Amino acid sequence: MLVLGVTGNIGSGKSTVCLLLRQLGCPIVDADLVAHRVYRRGSRTWNQVVETFGSHAVRADGAIDRAWLGALVFADARARQRLNAIVHPATRRSVQRRLAALRREGHAVAAIEATLLIEAGWLDMADRLWVVAAPEDAVVERLGRDRRLDEAEVRVRLAAQMPARDKMARADDIIYNDGSQDALAARVKQLWNALPGTNEAAPD
Repeated sequence: MLVLGVTGNIGSGKSTVCLLLRQLGCPIVDADLVAHRVYRRGSRTWNQVVETFGSHAVRADGAIDRAWLGALVFADARARQRLNAIVHPATRRSVQRRLAALRREGHAVAAIEATLLIEAGWLDMADRLWVVAAPEDAVVERLGRDRRLDEAEVRVRLAAQMPARDKMARADDIIYNDGSQDALAARVKQLWNALPGTNEAAPD
């Protein structure tokens, strides 16, 4: 099974790219979603997060307060490193288990969607790397509309991530999300059709 890594910074459109891949028949392992699941209430990871960041990291219902934690780690590099040291190993193990299951199911291609695919040191799990990039002004507009983040919040989060140009330097393929949805879909389908064993499966 060929494993495709799909990454890009916040607001780049990687989730849209993965939605398009799903429509082409590619199963997606969403590492960000997996990360949220590994620190479910009562888990070992949940306990480590609470021990590290205190009761402020927990909502009234006992779940990790992702909004509070996100604001903290995007503004504090040391806090971000502590959180990553807790969450990344558990997330990696869960992603690997899901990929193994997809192999057993006989899929020719599967994809990992992960914002921190490169930073977490997970490139060894992917056979090919797609990096999705978008102009910064478009990212600011998109996140203001979709997540109600103001421009300052978006730029703080972008500054906390690996620069897009550095990610693109590691890419096997780059998807510039700087046009229409139709153009993005066409680019995804073009790259998908170039992967081994996918030409026949891709719909018209």
